Amino acid sequence: MSIMLEHKQGLIAGDGSLPVRMAQYAKENGFEVVCISLANDNVKQLKKYCSKVYSCHPGEVNRIEKILMEEEIKQATFLGKVHKRVLLQLHKFDKRAIEILKTVQRLNDDEVMLLIVKEFEKSGITVLDQTIFIKNLMVPSGVLGKHKPTEEQMEDVNYGFWLAKEMGKVDVGQSVVIKDKMVMAVEAIEGTDACIRRGAKLAKKNAVVVKVSKPAQDKRFDIPAVGLRTLKTMKKHGADLLAIEANETIIVEQEKVVKFADDNNIVIMAV
Repeated sequence: MSIMLEHKQGLIAGDGSLPVRMAQYAKENGFEVVCISLANDNVKQLKKYCSKVYSCHPGEVNRIEKILMEEEIKQATFLGKVHKRVLLQLHKFDKRAIEILKTVQRLNDDEVMLLIVKEFEKSGITVLDQTIFIKNLMVPSGVLGKHKPTEEQMEDVNYGFWLAKEMGKVDVGQSVVIKDKMVMAVEAIEGTDACIRRGAKLAKKNAVVVKVSKPAQDKRFDIPAVGLRTLKTMKKHGADLLAIEANETIIVEQEKVVKFADDNNIVIMAV
């Protein structure tokens, strides 16, 4: 279903380069982007493409909503990593954020994000599909670099794909690390890179990393994404194949990622 896009767009930005790419593409296509930054590492880059950049803590729900209302934002996109560790500390969470969290049965990504989306909708703000402005970063099926998987690696890929989908059903994580048809690590609250470190250390070498979308993926949040940092983590800890789900996963700076994989004997593929 197509959606009529407003000229003025809101961006709720976590860390990483993905929010920057969205702001860049939106600006290049004639949109004005107002950003609420929930992280610090990309603010300088965001300022190049956004008309305004506000800095907020993820728990400042009232302030975030107030900014969006004052800026007359009707549509907003969530992009970038906000680490779930903030939910363990609740530092700077306003009263409304605490009340929202109290209504959640489980503090997993989907339940928390769906409640936030509903709060926005009450104020007349529609949360958009994360891929609307960055569909060109979605990856079709195939081997992306010059290195091809072996039969043994494909067995691990197939097992890892199935396992990651099963984990996604219960909203645990999107990534797994496999070696010789054995599970080295399943992503939980620590995130993909930490999962790779943990699993690849156990495997010692030749670990296979698989990242997929959830079976009932809500494209308004948590679209799987990988980038150069993912590949560098793999190289450092001895993982030598990355398999992502075709047409459901974003690769940030794809040319650099594929070149790094080629230069470091890492297989990268979309299945």
